Amino acid sequence: MQAYRTFAQVYDNFMQDVNYDEWGKYILELLRKYNGKKSLGLDLGCGTGKITEFLAKQKVDMIGVDLSCDMLAVAKETAKDQGLDILYLEQDMTEFELYGTVDFIVSICDSINYLLEKQELLKTFKLVNNYLDPKGIFIFDMNTKHKYQNILAENTFAETLEDSCYIWNNYFYEDDNINEYELTFFMKKEGKDSYERFEEIHYQKAYSINLIKELLQKAGLDVLAVYDAFTFNEPKEDSERVYFVAQEISKKRNIMN
Repeated sequence: MQAYRTFAQVYDNFMQDVNYDEWGKYILELLRKYNGKKSLGLDLGCGTGKITEFLAKQKVDMIGVDLSCDMLAVAKETAKDQGLDILYLEQDMTEFELYGTVDFIVSICDSINYLLEKQELLKTFKLVNNYLDPKGIFIFDMNTKHKYQNILAENTFAETLEDSCYIWNNYFYEDDNINEYELTFFMKKEGKDSYERFEEIHYQKAYSINLIKELLQKAGLDVLAVYDAFTFNEPKEDSERVYFVAQEISKKRNIMN
């Protein structure tokens, strides 16, 4: 997987339709529902830090982890501009390390779908278990196979903004449950009337809910609930995004086994 390199510069512009405040409020509702403490939290795969910032504004001490140094550069600059004290770490979610445990961990905007192998998922879930306080809460979302297969499918999407535009060719490979995002975007050169072209390819994978539950339990996490996104209802056949809520139940430190 490439790590949102040059695209980081315009990522937030193209994500303007995402209501991060509503997403953040939903996370807080889930924490309240499951009696999760929220003094110290980790945003795993934080990107440009929109959810991290939202939670930090709720008086939560936040840590953000992401693989992309460019995404983190945007996140750090935004946090500084808003006077937010957030620790950002450039790390792979399958190998992340913290200085201690946290009350809760979130991973939003289908970051977990970027893990293309079961062993990567299990390794990440074991690390989550390792760095959660006893009874700590893990909340994450995932795109569903229905979304990849029937919504994104073999479609092309495009958008034009004042200083940039993109073309997104999507492909879903059903045999492997792999979704390919082929992104071509154009960014206006500063002080010029010409544009520079960039290309990136990203891959995500669809997993069944039952498999994710199995891997969470194998990692020592108790699955509390699975919801159709932004509701407290069970997932439907046509759910496009689902949320998992899990809880630390054992503090086994042999996380690599």
